[in-house]
Amino acid sequence: MERWQKLVSAIPANSLRDFALQSMFDLLITIANRQLSGITSRYALRAVDLKDMVVIDLWNAGEQRPVEILSGGESFLVSLSLALALALSELSSGRSRLESLFLDEGFGTLDSETMDAALNALESLRLSGRTIGVISHIDQLTRRIPVRIDVKRTGVGTSTIHVKG
Repeated sequence: MERWQKLVSAIPANSLRDFALQSMFDLLITIANRQLSGITSRYALRAVDLKDMVVIDLWNAGEQRPVEILSGGESFLVSLSLALALALSELSSGRSRLESLFLDEGFGTLDSETMDAALNALESLRLSGRTIGVISHIDQLTRRIPVRIDVKRTGVGTSTIHVKG
């Protein structure tokens, strides 16, 4: 009876909902940290609450910074890790999957070693049957993508499209 009363009192206060959401958010952060460690050993994520997370800079004595003040490259790595975590976790009861991931730029702020690690993570996701779309102007990146759609400007408001691969 006591458990039932606790449950009845928790439902109207949304504490049961908040508990479930926090558990899922914590799981997402755990999976994102696995992805992030495969890309770089420098950063880790920590959930502050349901609305906020911080990035822990492991190379800077564990300094914690809000995600809102990250540099472009740092922000891209954190976003990529979270996107990979979402795609890999299949948190939606196993019946539906995130089948596609599209990235628009962001790679230009990465050094070549970090870019290589990020591309390896994307490749493993592609090999698991997901579609990965990348928009980029970086030659080093486009050489690693097996199927490409090259768009070239030809003049006044027109372009040509070539499919390669």
